[in-house]
Amino acid sequence: MNTYDVIRKPIITEKATLASEANAVVFEVAIDANKPQIKSAVEELFGVKVRAVNTTITKGKAKRFRGQMGRRKDVKKAYVTLEEGNTIDVTTGL
Repeated sequence: MNTYDVIRKPIITEKATLASEANAVVFEVAIDANKPQIKSAVEELFGVKVRAVNTTITKGKAKRFRGQMGRRKDVKKAYVTLEEGNTIDVTTGL
């Protein structure tokens, strides 16, 4: 799996901002990516040292679209905790 296939985009929400105070960054990642792949992808892309990776899968909600029932996709998020002294500025592009 390519590095750019593993990490899709950064997630910038209120909860992610609170996590950044604990030196953590939140990314949306590929649903089949595992923790070692996520760790190596972040270290390669941003040039930082990663301490830990925690993942969570949010199941897609059932929603109506034009009267038809549909389903949103499942989303996998990775909470990446960085070593002391390392930072990632997610407001700028890669």
